[in-house]
Amino acid sequence: EKKLEVPLSKKILQGFFIFSLILILVLFGKTFQLQIIEGKKYLNLAEGNKFKIYQIQAERGVIYDKNLKQLVENFPSFDLFCQKSNLPQNDAERKKIFKELAGILNKAPEEIEKTISESENLAVLVLENIPQQILILLETRIEEFPSFQIRRNIIRNYIDGNYFSHLIGYTGKITSEELKSSVDYSIFDWVGREGVEKSYESVLKEKSGKLQIEKDVSGNIISQKTISLPESGKSLVLWLDYDLQKKIYDELNTALERVGAKAGAAVALDPRTGGVLGLVSIPSFDNNLFQKGTSIEALSNLFNDPDNPLFDRAISGEYFIGSTIKPLTAYGALEEKIISPDKEIDCKGFITIPNKYNPEIVYTYEDHATHGWISMKRAIAESCNVYFYTIGGGYKGQEGLGPTRIKKYLELFGWGKDTGIDIPGESEGFVPDPAWKKAEIGEPWWDGDTYHLAIGQGYLLVTPLQVANAYSAIANGGKLLQPQIVQKIVDSQKNVIEEIKPKIIRENFIDSENLQVVKEGMRETAIYGTASILNNLPVKAAAKSGTAQTSKAGYYHNWISVFAPYDDPQIVLTIVIADVDGALAAATPVARNVLDWYFTR
Repeated sequence: EKKLEVPLSKKILQGFFIFSLILILVLFGKTFQLQIIEGKKYLNLAEGNKFKIYQIQAERGVIYDKNLKQLVENFPSFDLFCQKSNLPQNDAERKKIFKELAGILNKAPEEIEKTISESENLAVLVLENIPQQILILLETRIEEFPSFQIRRNIIRNYIDGNYFSHLIGYTGKITSEELKSSVDYSIFDWVGREGVEKSYESVLKEKSGKLQIEKDVSGNIISQKTISLPESGKSLVLWLDYDLQKKIYDELNTALERVGAKAGAAVALDPRTGGVLGLVSIPSFDNNLFQKGTSIEALSNLFNDPDNPLFDRAISGEYFIGSTIKPLTAYGALEEKIISPDKEIDCKGFITIPNKYNPEIVYTYEDHATHGWISMKRAIAESCNVYFYTIGGGYKGQEGLGPTRIKKYLELFGWGKDTGIDIPGESEGFVPDPAWKKAEIGEPWWDGDTYHLAIGQGYLLVTPLQVANAYSAIANGGKLLQPQIVQKIVDSQKNVIEEIKPKIIRENFIDSENLQVVKEGMRETAIYGTASILNNLPVKAAAKSGTAQTSKAGYYHNWISVFAPYDDPQIVLTIVIADVDGALAAATPVARNVLDWYFTR
């Protein structure tokens, strides 16, 4: 009883009072910090939780051929994304969400967790191109997963993808690195990767709209406000002729199978505008493989294919040219006035050149036939090597052009430099000269190098596009144009927004009289010469064939370049079939079949 009545110590009361006072001061200080010092910061965070900005999806522009036949379609696709910052902090709660979600997606919970945890992005793609059955089930339960969002996207469908893949290209998911340096893009966007899709990305790209949604603390929507409207991308009309492209592809593919070759390319140009009517590279690939839902195995097979179908041989392939060079060599000789077109040279089937240091050593440069006395037009038509050895390197009193002047005229016609075509990946080719050989190979330039260059052998490399473009300048009377894939930019109603005018690289560099001699020689090529099977076409044609030796003994690159109609050229067609076993005329039948169809369809 006495113990119960003992009062508390005064020190204990004072200590309790001081403790309470300190606690009140701490709470007051924290309140002051949150409300006054950091009040604006937390107000903004609260507003951020209250308002959410969502993108309103627009559609990427589509692509048409010259006759407005659609080559690319847009299709809706649905993806599942996770907003990492909204996931529960508690590990057990997160695992529970992953387990329930895994049951819907038919995935392992660990796989979902790994995908999210290893991503550097705040918005993580969990599943793309959601299958229809899973999508229906997921939409009914998405509210149970507040950290996850179903997003509608647009994917591309490339019509007859194998025929047009190198020209049109494809789209791919934007990477984190690209996102850092890109404006007006989000982690959800797809961008052009190759072909027209890449070079006209800024035109085709859609502009997403923005929708602001206000929610209360329970997640109920209070209001919605459209901040900006979506804008679809602009569309493109190409110079491409859909049916011509398919015809070239099919005929070239048949020819490859017939001669046992694996690779070839073809370019068709309109010599009046520089418009690309057809651009074929075989082997090809289906550009739909780069869209959503493609298996990793299919892509792996494509990337590891030893025939390299992703390589665009039409604009990037560099080939030995062979006799297809001869019209340009002939024109250079006429321009330099080293020979008259009527002067005849005696072709005995070869020329012999003694070594200037040791006359007992004699070099022989052979022809494929003995042509007798022959003038320029017939030399072009029958592809006489001796004639072009002579005017290229000189022989028995006849002056030759020499390597410097040969190079000059090849470069005037656009060889050794990219054409500027409006798709990426073009190669420049290569025109050799004595200075290059001395610097790179460590050897002097021999007369034999000039003889080989004059007939398109040796170190010279060109692309099919460069050959077609040079022949377009011959066909149109002397205007070197920039090859152009896209003709017009249009809106969704196909109204013209911008028409892309032909671009002139060079003009007034060709003498019309000299050019006429060359054209007549090419016309005779199609009448009785090395491409005489073209003489039965519905229209008159002019052509030059070529068979180029390769580093592989017994194998040749087979060429044909032709323009028609002769009096009013509307198309230039260049075809190369690579690594043909034997000197077969493999490309010329392809040109005949294509042009016969083209002018009778």
